[in-house]
Amino acid sequence: MGAYVLAIDQGTTSSRAIVFDAQLNVLGIGQQEFPQHFPRSGWVEHDPEDIWRTVLETCRFALSRAAIAPRDLAAIGITNQRETTLVRERASGRPVHRAIVWQDRRTADACDRLKAAGHEPLIGRKTGLLLDPYFSAVATILDATPGARARAERGELAFGTVDSFLIRRLTGGRTHVTDATNASFDAIRYSQSGMGR
Repeated sequence: MGAYVLAIDQGTTSSRAIVFDAQLNVLGIGQQEFPQHFPRSGWVEHDPEDIWRTVLETCRFALSRAAIAPRDLAAIGITNQRETTLVRERASGRPVHRAIVWQDRRTADACDRLKAAGHEPLIGRKTGLLLDPYFSAVATILDATPGARARAERGELAFGTVDSFLIRRLTGGRTHVTDATNASFDAIRYSQSGMGR
C-alpha cells in the first residue's frame, strides 16, 4: 500500500484533485472547469461525461505533478456537489440524462403545491430536511427521459449523487455506494421518485 492520498473535489463549476503525502504536504494539484447547461431559466444541468472527464484529467495531472503512480496511493477521498443527482443504467453505467444540479429550481411549483397541501411538516419529520426543489431531481429525470420510469421500475436504472457516479466509474462498475453525509439527500430523492436501488 502506498503512502499518499488523492483528494477529489468535484464541485459545481470545476473538478480538482490534490495529492497529499503522509505529513499532509501538497505534492500535486490539478483543476479544470467544465460547461454549465441552462436549458431554461432556473434550470441548471451538467453533462456527467464532462464531470468524469475533468475528474480523470485533474487526477492524472495531480499524480504527474506529485511524480507518483496510482499504485502509490493509500486512499482516495471524494467530496462533491451533494444534491446534484444523476440517473444511470445499472448495467453499463451510462447516464440517461444530464445531471440535475442542486441550483435547479424547475420543481419549485411542485414544492409549493406540497407545502400548500400541508405536507412540509411530514417531509421534515421523515427526512430532517426542508422541502426544496433540489431534492426532487430524480422524479424530474424520470419524467423527462422517455421510458425511464418504466426502466426504473424494472430495476434497470440506479441513481445517486456525483460521488456514487464517480465511485462506480473508479471501481470499474463494481461499486455503487455513497457516503453517510450524502445519504440523507439520496433518501428524500428516493422516496419522491418511487425508484428502487
